[in-house]
Amino acid sequence: MKQLTDFLLPIVQKINAYLSDYVLIILLIGIGLFYTIRTRFVQVRCFGEGMKKVFGNISLRGGKNKGGLSSFQALATAIAAQVGTGNIVGACGAILIGGPGAIFWMWIIAFFGMATIYAEAVLAQKTRVVQEDGSVLGGPVYYIRHAFKGGFGKFLAGFFAVAIILALGFMGSMVQSNSISESISTAVPAIPTWAVGLALAVICAIIFIGGIQRIASVAEKIVPLMAVIYLLLGLVILCINVTKIPEAFGLIFKYAFMPQALIGGAVGEAIKRAISQGAKRGLFSNEAGMGSTPHAHAQANVKDPHDQGVVAMAGVFIDTFVVLTITALVIIAVLFTSGGPLATPEGLAGTALTKANLMQTAVGTAFGNQTLGNIIIAVCLTFFAFTTIISWNFFGKQNVQYLFGKKATVVYSVLAIAFIFLGSLFPNDLVWELADMFNNIMVIPNVIALAVLSGIVAVVAKSRKKK
Repeated sequence: MKQLTDFLLPIVQKINAYLSDYVLIILLIGIGLFYTIRTRFVQVRCFGEGMKKVFGNISLRGGKNKGGLSSFQALATAIAAQVGTGNIVGACGAILIGGPGAIFWMWIIAFFGMATIYAEAVLAQKTRVVQEDGSVLGGPVYYIRHAFKGGFGKFLAGFFAVAIILALGFMGSMVQSNSISESISTAVPAIPTWAVGLALAVICAIIFIGGIQRIASVAEKIVPLMAVIYLLLGLVILCINVTKIPEAFGLIFKYAFMPQALIGGAVGEAIKRAISQGAKRGLFSNEAGMGSTPHAHAQANVKDPHDQGVVAMAGVFIDTFVVLTITALVIIAVLFTSGGPLATPEGLAGTALTKANLMQTAVGTAFGNQTLGNIIIAVCLTFFAFTTIISWNFFGKQNVQYLFGKKATVVYSVLAIAFIFLGSLFPNDLVWELADMFNNIMVIPNVIALAVLSGIVAVVAKSRKKK
């Protein structure tokens, strides 16, 4: 295992360096800014509408639909994918590598990403296919084919489908499984990581068999509950450290433009690191522009594509500006503010902390009991990552069906279950780098199609403004 890791890790890291430092930043900010202008700042003028549709339709018993899902079930499935390890482990990694300022760039990515995900949801609704049995097929492969006819469209859609199957169905599930197993093993050392992986694989297999209706049923119950519990935990810690909150915000803005003061290196290199971490972890957290959540939004039974578009925007807001921000503020207020163990470059350089245990350390420090902190975050992370796995499995399955037909989804599910178990065995860094690489690759064909189909989205956004 170590020889394989030593061989693969530097190669994958090199590829990711080019993708996340250059390609990803240009594509994500570029398409987000483009759609912000084309939709006349839809994420601002329709923000209230989206939040009303979400919180006015919350239900933990959405019931079964003959085909597709309710709008809230679709959002819950999408948020289940978005609110995962990216909000905890991903945010921790961004802060450790890019400094607290990386959070600022995650906010920027998310703001523009709200316009991007509006476009993704609208196009998913516009191009979805309702089959004879009432089941719904939808996602980027369908709007990519709509954007490009002929061989190029077929190639681009196939390229995306393969990338998302590898990124989410296999590598992404390994990341989630790896994070769950490591956090539980940290909290309870007597439990080996492989045992956690095996138990997780069995539970997921039961849910996978039930299809999208069972996935949505699980998501609509677990997602609101886990979000409320995690947010309450964060708010309690922030109340304990209320005097440090202004300084925590100050550090985010200060190190967004002067990260070298904490993480070292030349000014340009440090800023590039902060921005690239914000872009990379922002993508992994809210998934706007990646092409994953449109699979869930395509399932929604709504009268107007705009309705699901504004709901999708609310999902990005909840993911980044609420859940991830709470994570970041807890870590920065407890560990990085004056007197904190990581307040100086020396403290950061000398630490044995990793993205897998940073939040556990912050919570343990806040409560004065590290074991308690380890257990609390292990439980939260388990629920977050678990719901992400089941949503991502469905997204991958849609693309397997597009490429190979419905019968192939059985083989896919078996392989996905195997990867969930393997994720508990592989080293943390390699698993994350592989997932990042395929996530980055997914963005390219998705953004190309979004740029070409902007006229359709602009008409939908403009027509709603007149009503």
